Amino acid sequence: MLGIRYPILLAGMGGASVPALAAAVSNAGGLGVLGAAACSPDQLRDWIRQTRELTDKPFGVDTLLPASVRRGSAPQSGAAPQNPMDLMGEYQQFARDFMDREELPEVDAAAAMRAAGAPEMGKGGPQLFSKEFFEAQMEVVIEEKVPVYAAGLGNPEPWMDRLHANGTKVMAVIGKVKHAEQVVGSGIDMIVAQGHDGGGHNSPIGTISLIPQVVDAVGDRVPVLGAGGISDGRGVAAAMMLGAEGAWVGTAFLATEEAGIERFQKEAITESGDADTVVSRSLTGKPARMIRNKWADAWVQAGKEPLPMPYQSMISGPVMASGIRAERKDVIPGFAGQGIGLIDSIRPAAEVMRDLVDGAEKALASAGTYK
Repeated sequence: MLGIRYPILLAGMGGASVPALAAAVSNAGGLGVLGAAACSPDQLRDWIRQTRELTDKPFGVDTLLPASVRRGSAPQSGAAPQNPMDLMGEYQQFARDFMDREELPEVDAAAAMRAAGAPEMGKGGPQLFSKEFFEAQMEVVIEEKVPVYAAGLGNPEPWMDRLHANGTKVMAVIGKVKHAEQVVGSGIDMIVAQGHDGGGHNSPIGTISLIPQVVDAVGDRVPVLGAGGISDGRGVAAAMMLGAEGAWVGTAFLATEEAGIERFQKEAITESGDADTVVSRSLTGKPARMIRNKWADAWVQAGKEPLPMPYQSMISGPVMASGIRAERKDVIPGFAGQGIGLIDSIRPAAEVMRDLVDGAEKALASAGTYK
């Protein structure tokens, strides 16, 4: 269906899955996917064209279409304010106080917004993660006729006919059976069932429980890929034994030469173990698994409820930009899944892909010994 050699896809990780990494995975026989959630339309178009220059193989683009944001940034929980702007001043002071305590350097506003994931839009551009922003991104995806489009959050149904008319294969990342049912009804071509083990935005349901339930619910209609904590070939094989037809892999490709994150963040991945991640809303406003850090801990200790997406990024942006400038692993080590303890070095993406394939083949072959 995808025109690839191995059923292993690069997760579309914002800031990490850049053209160099996506092309490297595609060239190695998998499907590279650009993590373009925060790309402005112009940057997205540039990334797509860069990737085409680096590979003649299929690749994909991943953006976010969170329904809660499309409805106007509805609160994430009963504890969140009805109008997030009412708490903006208080929360910005909380961030400034944190930076003072940690002796983090001052950063300019533009750098802060880049760290928060905001695009370089210029005056008059659509607000990050607004309805207009999504629509402008999707126009680029359609105009560029990308081989694969992946909705990292939400349902791409409004664009399905135009995407399919271009021959684009469409997939969605889901975390519950009911969400799988919803997107299958929209005419999706493939589903990624991502469990709680995964890095970044993820599900409340564990990977090993989620995959077979999604397969049973929709696997007779569309292929299902497994995701969440899959960091080596054994994990790929396990997903397939649970009924998935392949794997969506993120964290294993973070510690690669081609990944777009900072070198100190790659080092933080290689130095961390299975118990070193937490799920927090402190960065984006939505639950996301990351390497444990002082910023996430500060929200818990203060008993504060983070704001919904995209407002929380306005709070965390200056802190993240400052932490990156200072190369503070204890402040902004980055997103990562629970399979992080399996990663102990920074390597080329092609080498990671070879090990995933070899490990999966070995694990699947050995399954025949259990009789």
